Amino acid sequence: MTDRDTSRPAPADEGRPGGLPEAGPEGQPERRPGRGPEGGSGRRIDIAGDAGGPVVAGDHNVVIDAQHGSTVTLLMEGRRPRPVRRDRVALLPRRQHAPLGRDTDLARLATAVRDGGPVQLWGAPGVGKSTLLRHAARTLTPERDGVLFLDAARREPEDLAQDMFEACYETRGYAPSSPELRRLMTGVRVTVYVDNADFSPEGLRTLMDAAPEATFVVAGRDRSLLGDGTALRLDGIGRAPALDLLARELGRPVGAGAEGSTAGDLWETSSGRPLLLLRAAALTRLEPAGTGVLPRPAEVGDLLPLLLGRLDAEPLRVLRLLTTLDDADLDVGHIEALGGARDTDVLCGRLVDLGLAEQTQRGYRAVADVVPALRERDPEPFSVEVLCEHFATWIARPATTAAQVEQHARALEVVAELAERDGRPELAVRIVRAASPALARSLRFGVWGRLLDLGLPAAQLAGDRRAVAYFTHEQGIRSLLTGRRVMAAVLLTEAAVLWRQLGDVHGANAAAGAHQYVPSHAANAQGTLLQPDGGASHLASSGPSAGPSAPDPSTAHAAGAHGTAAHAPATAADPGTTAHTTAAQHTTATTHTTATSHTAATTHTAAVPHAANAGAAKAGAAKAGAAKAGAAKAGAAKAGAAAHSAGAAHAGASAATGAAGTGAAGASAAGAAGAGASMAGASVVLKVVAVIVAVVVGRVVVSQAVHSFAESRSGSSSSSGSSDTGLAGRWTGSDGATYEFDASGGGYVSRGRDACGQDASTEFTGSGDTYSAERPIYDTTSGSCTGLLGEATTTITLSGDSAKVTTTMTKSYQQGVQCFSCGTLYLTRQQ
Repeated sequence: MTDRDTSRPAPADEGRPGGLPEAGPEGQPERRPGRGPEGGSGRRIDIAGDAGGPVVAGDHNVVIDAQHGSTVTLLMEGRRPRPVRRDRVALLPRRQHAPLGRDTDLARLATAVRDGGPVQLWGAPGVGKSTLLRHAARTLTPERDGVLFLDAARREPEDLAQDMFEACYETRGYAPSSPELRRLMTGVRVTVYVDNADFSPEGLRTLMDAAPEATFVVAGRDRSLLGDGTALRLDGIGRAPALDLLARELGRPVGAGAEGSTAGDLWETSSGRPLLLLRAAALTRLEPAGTGVLPRPAEVGDLLPLLLGRLDAEPLRVLRLLTTLDDADLDVGHIEALGGARDTDVLCGRLVDLGLAEQTQRGYRAVADVVPALRERDPEPFSVEVLCEHFATWIARPATTAAQVEQHARALEVVAELAERDGRPELAVRIVRAASPALARSLRFGVWGRLLDLGLPAAQLAGDRRAVAYFTHEQGIRSLLTGRRVMAAVLLTEAAVLWRQLGDVHGANAAAGAHQYVPSHAANAQGTLLQPDGGASHLASSGPSAGPSAPDPSTAHAAGAHGTAAHAPATAADPGTTAHTTAAQHTTATTHTTATSHTAATTHTAAVPHAANAGAAKAGAAKAGAAKAGAAKAGAAKAGAAAHSAGAAHAGASAATGAAGTGAAGASAAGAAGAGASMAGASVVLKVVAVIVAVVVGRVVVSQAVHSFAESRSGSSSSSGSSDTGLAGRWTGSDGATYEFDASGGGYVSRGRDACGQDASTEFTGSGDTYSAERPIYDTTSGSCTGLLGEATTTITLSGDSAKVTTTMTKSYQQGVQCFSCGTLYLTRQQ
């Protein structure tokens, strides 16, 4: 947000965060006396400290391992943490002057809060939402259990929910599951003010559901509060308050003559937005004493370039650092170390007074519209190498806590993005690898996931196989802890294979150990990692037999494929299986390889046209080294023989229909997975069942397959469509296909057959009229499901006997992945 407070508090005493290394300009070392290694910014709210040992998430005890991947065990009976409720919560924003011209708005806000909320303030950037929200948090009467102020800029609702929990309870190292969190927060009557809450309606609902009896007051750019509650649009201030604001900033009255007329014109031109008026006054103050005059109204659009042109080298260097980090907050200690500025508090305060930076609960950040303006004037960003070295060194220091790393997670995210764009993926890997354990310990799984999403493709670009295994493993752990059972099964299975290919038995066993806690129905639907069976290690595919001959290992198993993945219209029996992608240049499919003592072969595949337009590849045409379904070839490897099985589906080969098209089914770790038969120290034998991921088949074929499967289910609870409610029952899609859903717990399950004849099911969860499911996306370049490319989310919104199905790609684990079948489908209930 670009809202700017009309005053700054006095500088607070603060130490350097986490033993921060000191530096001069552009990161040059420069030691200064009198700065202690402990502490942090006086402007941020530390809701929780570090969790140095094991942490608990839901029913899982987690030991964070930065080398081999984290391990998970179930909580022993009676060992669940018992957080203690705080008597009263009082986490307030920093002090400020009362905003001018907001008496009426404050009264409207107070009435809405008194009525019980939720309340949303919304309006244009710079209009003063943050200022009014902070003032309300400090002045309005809170609920009986206190008040809590949070900044949601670039943060997920789930992480904010954990903030609320830790503010209301004495706890350490514990993230309750969503149901447990709601239980604990039921009865907690607090007023929660959330700034920069630019969430979708679903995001707002997720946040508010975490504290059912709290009163929420949120501020954001756009109106997103729907249904119950009050949405208050905030406009600019009136003429008289605008003149008062200019007079206060100038330190003198604004005359009634020519200056008063100019001030009135400025108010009208700026639409009363306080930020623009503050900049106009700041530009006037920069003139020599006694010569400053207010800028002409025509110059309102040029205030930023004029202000930037007046900055000295030192504040310009600090502002360049902040704009390089985009919308990230930066602690004053980091600003001093990287920017090399003395009296950093005073200097940052000056930038705030000029309307170029804003002071947050965690430090300082550039005002949003300053970022492009300064980059246009000075396109050379701050040194990426210096940033990476600084933050990696800081994270590694023993005094740096997990909470401090989480508070700077957005800055780390931006640095990783800059490194990758700069052609230095290894630097991005270093930052994410360093930050990941701390973010996991912080129990802020949203921002942890964002960093892991950056780390995995960076590791693939850098050719860092160990980092690829580590990030895949941690993504699987995170999916398990956040209840994303399908993705947990897929990612942990793939991680186990990757670790074993590297000869890391510890990592493979950790992944296998975590996989056993994936609920059985999710594992069976998406990929199963079984416990030791007492025999030699082996892999089995559950797909149909492809024929008598097995492909040659040097061509059939690709460790990297550049090309285009198969895709098709959303016409599958299971709405959750309709996400397909095209992997552009540099997309690496992590397909399974026959174990050898050397590296795996790489297959380069020609681009495949869109399956819906060209009929795609003919059934059975898998010339680019595609593995045939069920074909297995055991290869004896030096130093540990391993048996392998090509579990990938033959392109378009549908055993149930035999129709032409392109079929997609995936086994974990790219269509097949392997385990060492005599791997040194191996105690877990892996057995992988093919992962059913996506269906790419013609509409008539899908429709027939669905009807065949649905009619074969005797006694189905959804056989009589007219008696079903919610999503349960049979539906006809706008694509002509038939879809079927069964009620399951609090959600619904859609079942059907994929193109390989495998039973596939997708669990849709949600509440009210909105349900969603997540599915992995695989590369089908070679005619089989191979490397994991990303994730797609299918959301179903009900409206009586109609439903809207929207599929979007939510995560990409590799570069250049595009979703061609993402889009919208409409369903009509069968009567």
